[in-house]
Amino acid sequence: MTPTVVRTAPGGAGAPRARASRLVWFLIAALAVLALAMLASITFGSLPTSVGDAVDVLRGTADADIAAVVESRYPRTALGLLAGLGLAVAGTIMQGVTRNPLADPGLLGITSGASAGVVSATAFLGVSGQWNTVWWALPGALLAGVLVHVIGSAGSGAGLVRLVLAGAVVSAVLTAYVQAVTLGMPKVFDSYRYWVVGALGGRDFDVLLSVLPAAGLGLVMALLLAPALNTLALGDESASALGASPGLTRALGLVAATLLSAAATAAVGPIAFIGLAVPHIVKAVVGADVRAQIVLSAVLGPALLLLADVAGRLVLRPQELMVGIVTAFIGAPALLVAVRRMRSGT
Repeated sequence: MTPTVVRTAPGGAGAPRARASRLVWFLIAALAVLALAMLASITFGSLPTSVGDAVDVLRGTADADIAAVVESRYPRTALGLLAGLGLAVAGTIMQGVTRNPLADPGLLGITSGASAGVVSATAFLGVSGQWNTVWWALPGALLAGVLVHVIGSAGSGAGLVRLVLAGAVVSAVLTAYVQAVTLGMPKVFDSYRYWVVGALGGRDFDVLLSVLPAAGLGLVMALLLAPALNTLALGDESASALGASPGLTRALGLVAATLLSAAATAAVGPIAFIGLAVPHIVKAVVGADVRAQIVLSAVLGPALLLLADVAGRLVLRPQELMVGIVTAFIGAPALLVAVRRMRSGT
């Protein structure tokens, strides 16, 4: 009896296994880059230390002075992990939900809301100090996000277009408010200008703990919503046929993105382009699967932010270039690439 030979068509049963294998290898590579970025973050700074010193500190065999220097970099490394994850995952969700490849956390007024919260607390409540502003930046960012959602969902019409317009309007109003207060109160501007640039330094673990619940809830929501977010790419009718609720999925996805980006912005200030550049890099690697995008973004975002922070420490050593400035320089080419991809796709 002649055995039957079964041929698998291209993109058939073997395709999912190949994609999964590819994702695993890219995830391993991203984790390796993240590990190196974390090691660099605790090794390099204004005071010279070596990789060997950092390893000795981790082993508990380092000199006390060296240990104090290296351990002082732990909070900024942890904040880099949280902020990079929050911004990258939020950008991934927002680009998928709004179908706008240029979407980032600023689209929902998050940055402007956090800025307004900081300025209001400093001007009218006398709040000062890098670590105290987080208690006002976080609710300011969340309130701005809620306001954009309410305005964008009110009435009838194209929901996504209304949402983008609502974000633009709320951002413009809050930005004007911030400028009016800071120009009228020089002392407020002196305090605000250090926060608005975006930096990982000058903060401790208390800042991380204060925003961790919001970031954790946003990440859990993003992971749970990932399968439903995948169906949105098929169109609303197909998504409904598969048992998903497009409207509810979009709303919950935007809530998750708001929580993640608000926590990141409140903790370290506005940092541009991480939420824009990382999703494009990830999509080029793993394709349209939102589940894979979220997982890889959660690793690649912190790695890129920490590497940018290390670069800012080294380029002007012993002075420091804030990470928000570094990411702006890096992100400008990413924005250009994104725009070119949009034009080539039309």
